[in-house]
This record gives sequence, C-alpha cells and structure tokens, in this order.
Amino acid sequence: MRLIVHGQQAYGKSVLEAILDKAVDEVVAVYCAPDKEGRPLDPLKEFALQKGLPVYQPESYKNPEVCDQLASHDADLCVMAYVLLFVPEEALNVPKFGSIQYHPSLLPWHKGPSSINWPIIMGRKKTGLSIFWPDNGLDTGPILLQKEVEIGPDDTLGSIYFDSLFPMGVDAMLESIDLVRAGNAPREAQDPDDGSYEGWCRKDDVQVDWSKSTDEVYNTIRGANPQPGAWTTFDGNEVKIFDSRKADGSGEPGAVLSIDDSGAVIATGDGAVRVIKVRADAGKLTTAEYAAAAGLEVGSKLGS
Repeated sequence: MRLIVHGQQAYGKSVLEAILDKAVDEVVAVYCAPDKEGRPLDPLKEFALQKGLPVYQPESYKNPEVCDQLASHDADLCVMAYVLLFVPEEALNVPKFGSIQYHPSLLPWHKGPSSINWPIIMGRKKTGLSIFWPDNGLDTGPILLQKEVEIGPDDTLGSIYFDSLFPMGVDAMLESIDLVRAGNAPREAQDPDDGSYEGWCRKDDVQVDWSKSTDEVYNTIRGANPQPGAWTTFDGNEVKIFDSRKADGSGEPGAVLSIDDSGAVIATGDGAVRVIKVRADAGKLTTAEYAAAAGLEVGSKLGS
C-alpha cells in the first residue's frame, strides 16, 4: 500500500522506521507537528528527511487546501502515530482506506490526552493500547485491535510506556497495517455510554495530599513519574517527587519518620511512603542529598 505516516516525537519516528524496515509498503508522505522556534527538530521529521521522504507540517487540518494536498499523495492509508492536533473526518477519509490511530489505553476507557497517567493514579491493575479508526470525536472511533498490559504494583508512567506501550504500540501498528492490506481489519464500534474521558494530567492534579491513604499517595507519585511530576512543599518551596516505594511506619500525615541513604520515609493517612528521588531548586537529587541541602530532618513536615 501507499502510506502516509502522521505523528511526532520518538514514537512517530519508531513507527516510520519499522514500516521502512519491513519494506512491504511505500511511505509516500510524512506529516508531523509544526516546528517550534528555539526547539530542536522533531525526531520524526529529522528521520524522514534523512530518508529522503517529503515532510508536511500543516498548522491546521481544517483547511481545504490541506485535504487537497493529502489527496495528491494518492495514499491507501494514513497511519497516525501520536497525533495531538485535531484532524477532521474530511482529512481522515482522504486515503482510500481512511486512517488508523494509536491510543495508549483500552478504549473506551481513558479517552483523552493523559491516558497512561490516569489508570495508574486511579489504582487500576491493567491498561493497554488501542488501534482505532478515528472520527470527529475524541478517541471515539471504531476499534481495530487492542493489546492488554498489566500494571505492576511498582510500575510508573515511564515504565508502562517505555517498557510496554511504546514497543507494543509499534508492533500493533504493523499488525494493523497488515490487517488493512489483507482486507479484514475489524471496525468494532465503541459504546458511547461506556468507558471514561479524562483531560490532561496537570500539576494541580498531582499535588500530594499526605492525609490520603498510602495507596492513593503512592499511585499519585508513580502515575506522574516522570511527567508532570507529583509534588509537595517543604519550608514554602516546591519539591517534585519521583522514585518512591511503599514503606512501614505511621505518624502525622506529611511527617518525616526517618532519613537514610535509601530515602526519607514520610507518613501518610494510614501508613508511609519512602521517597527516593526528588527535584528541587538544585536539580534532581536523591532524597538524602536533598535533605542535607534543605535541612529536612526527622520530624519535619511536608505539604504544610
């Protein structure tokens, strides 16, 4: 088939690379997000240019001229690998077989832009990925295929994405292209009354409330690691929390129960969490290093 690859960043680059390595289909055009002044080239764009592929970067896909441009490629399928700009159905349906898109959750659950963060924060035991046929809704189109991923008790946003959803997603894209080429790609409609939608997981969503249960505190920290980074305060200054583990202990929520080279144990509403790495004004540090620099000691209080 003649393919358009539309995406950005490392995932988009990896999907394009995998398609080229497989050497079954022809990539006739690459679309990616517009350049940002002062920022390095998008990895997808840089790789596509190295391979001599034409690259297009529309500011909007609502412009009829963009649809005409898409049509000029005479493509069979558009493969959407991490796309944040809204693409209307008029553009999605330009290729002969339309467009397929990657989404890192088990649709219809966790529609929206932070679909890896929220299942972890909510304490879910599994998540996954969906390849679907996008429409004018937000992650609402028919499902082509899905893959499940277990969320381990110590998994983070980073581990779930980089160890599972990223590599599995590249393979799932190739599998989906094969199904479209063979003429037997499913289109299982999503139930509009089922599932969930969550917006961006932002800073305000991941301020640690030490009075909550250990599970809730721990899930917030690991679901925001590395982005946007759970945070608390000490002595009026913000401190981002990254690596952590559940720990034994009890005390007033937010109180520092112990500090050693393995981290600081902080009391929660019903137990404790060991904070191992943080980021503060001095950069990313072990908690022991931060404690020495900031004057954090046993009996200090976080979050007040």
